[in-house]
Amino acid sequence: MTQKIKKIVLAYSGGLDTSVIPSWLKETYDCPVIAYAADLGQEEDIDELKKRGLEAGADEVIIEDLREEFVREFVWPALRGNAIYENTYLLGTSLARPLIAKHQVDVARNKGADAVSHGSTGKGNDQVRFELAYMALDPTLKIISPWKIWDFKGREDLIRYAKKKGISTPVTREKPYSSDRNLLHISFEGGILEDPWREPSEDMFVMSVSPQNAPDRVSYVEIDFENGNPVAVDGERLSPANLLKRANELGGKNGIGRVDTVENRYVGMKSRGVYETPGGTILRIAHIAMESITMDREVMHIRDGLTPKYSEMIYYGYWFAPERQMLQGLIDDTQKNVTGRVRLKLYKGNCTVVGRKSDLSLYSDEFVTFEKDTVYNQKDAEGFIRLNGLRLKIANLMRRGK
Repeated sequence: MTQKIKKIVLAYSGGLDTSVIPSWLKETYDCPVIAYAADLGQEEDIDELKKRGLEAGADEVIIEDLREEFVREFVWPALRGNAIYENTYLLGTSLARPLIAKHQVDVARNKGADAVSHGSTGKGNDQVRFELAYMALDPTLKIISPWKIWDFKGREDLIRYAKKKGISTPVTREKPYSSDRNLLHISFEGGILEDPWREPSEDMFVMSVSPQNAPDRVSYVEIDFENGNPVAVDGERLSPANLLKRANELGGKNGIGRVDTVENRYVGMKSRGVYETPGGTILRIAHIAMESITMDREVMHIRDGLTPKYSEMIYYGYWFAPERQMLQGLIDDTQKNVTGRVRLKLYKGNCTVVGRKSDLSLYSDEFVTFEKDTVYNQKDAEGFIRLNGLRLKIANLMRRGK
């Protein structure tokens, strides 16, 4: 028996899965369906997206501009922690899902819906990210995950269903890979990319030129930080969304931020993903450089030890969990002096730090100089080394029976 549902709010992207789902939900549950879409900077025609949602069978389409909130409340906190999953993935989709879920739940409350739905497959990470967020934000809502219950076996089935229903879809048999874009990145997976030996074709990329085709001249850029957050590019203060957009433009035209990786999904399988994160790559490199002269060594090392776990929490979908919030508080406390300016050189896929300065800098040329100084007694290092090596000396003596 299909459970009785009054109204459903679907996380709608306009991709293949969510183009099919409104019609399927109405057939299955015989109730109104609201398609909720968030503008996160995916560079889509909003009017066209709304039109496609209605044509797909939704009774109402709601689209909200969340670009500033996305960068300010999700991207910047992750940047403050230098978040990166398995040393390659800058978490563009992982950070977007909890924000979409948050507003989707708000719409459900405001519209009197008793259920929420998403188009994520039962094999991927997004199903976990959406559903953990729903549970954390409103556990009274019923969760409908079509991929776990319908009879379709794969995307070929969805394409046939869409054709039968007269629903237009953005995916064709010629380009069967899936993509997800927002202000932080664009991801590609599935289809022709499921062979990890096959190189992606150049015409797939949309946010960046290839390093080979990037300009044959160096570009310089300066990024200002306040308390760990980027606030200005080349001296011009910008809102979070506009700053990331500017960084994307700079990185994209210089071929920066492409990643081809095989990562470990939360559900246990390995998955090949191709990402473009031009602006995020630049900002993370700049942020680490800013920390290098403003953050205490022991504080940095403790925070760095927590970064893999913090990144994993975001990747797995625990944005609204108490452990992520606890770690965020610690991370944010480390950022109170991460203020100043970083200078970068961009060239054919490379982003190199060439300068950093801060009024709160802990770097002292008076102490570090190789020339004569009056503040450091080099003989002090003799006792320092002797005491730190004492345990090593004793262990060797004991092994030798002396």
